[in-house]
Amino acid sequence: MKILSKINRRIAIASLFALGASLVGGVAAAEKIKVAAIYTLPVEQQWISRIHKALNAAQDRGEIEYLYSENVANNDYERVMREYAEQGQQLIVGEVFGLERAARKVAKDYQDTAFLMGSSFGPVAPNFSVFDNWIHEPSYLSGIVAGSMTESNVIGMVGGYAIPEVNRLMHAFMDGAREVNPDVKFMVNFIDSWYDPPKAKESAFAMMDAGADIMYAERFGVSDAAVERGVKAIGNVIDTAADYPDTILASALWHMEATIDKAISNVADGRFEAADYGQYSFMAYGGGSLVLDSSLVPADVVELVTARETEINDGLFRVNVNDARPVSDN
Repeated sequence: MKILSKINRRIAIASLFALGASLVGGVAAAEKIKVAAIYTLPVEQQWISRIHKALNAAQDRGEIEYLYSENVANNDYERVMREYAEQGQQLIVGEVFGLERAARKVAKDYQDTAFLMGSSFGPVAPNFSVFDNWIHEPSYLSGIVAGSMTESNVIGMVGGYAIPEVNRLMHAFMDGAREVNPDVKFMVNFIDSWYDPPKAKESAFAMMDAGADIMYAERFGVSDAAVERGVKAIGNVIDTAADYPDTILASALWHMEATIDKAISNVADGRFEAADYGQYSFMAYGGGSLVLDSSLVPADVVELVTARETEINDGLFRVNVNDARPVSDN
């Protein structure tokens, strides 16, 4: 009996140690990554909204604690970055177009913090990673829709700023349209603002007056003009079809989840390092997709788009990347 009692005590003690270890492991596994985001525009703005949506999804899954600041001026961005780093945020997400040097300086000063920033330039070791909305593939597909459906052979395009991130999407769209319609002509204008719907709307009206019967709505305001004039539009980054009934033929969508989830996973595993996360916006990773309205787009055009989409996903067709400023046809 004494021998059995000692054995039972040893088993009980071992079980307690095992339970304790599992509880510790459970706590560690349950720890949430602290993530902060810094946005220069409201979270409702289409580009920003994609990042915000992905981070909210991760928070809803219980993986992160998420804080954010919106409408941060460029001259205040560095201060906000430093404050979040000082607070112990493990991952800081944002967009640093126009303030690259300041942002990279902060990252260098806080090398234990992971930074994931929208940027036109490359990563910097050990902790400054970059991303971009590489949705040139679905943009090309949306161009096929527009090129197939224009009757005037004139398409209007209104963009924010002529930066690589915008230029490459416009060029991909134009290439897609030209694939199916060599006679199509483009009118291109940049309003030099990320958010000025009245100015974008005014530019769109001018293009419609000049014969455009399909509008590429890179900025808010263009689709409003299309509705008023009864012409069709192509959306960008987000799906606004429900807001503009019988107007949006197709939209190239950006899904930031693949990028955000990869960064969070790397931070959690202690494997975050300076890298270019741009590839996670490709269609192959689920970072981009095309949505079209089959009630507005003819079946033969849908078939064309589907065939080309399959070739892209199978690696049999590569959409050209052109970062140069697009210009209007003469």
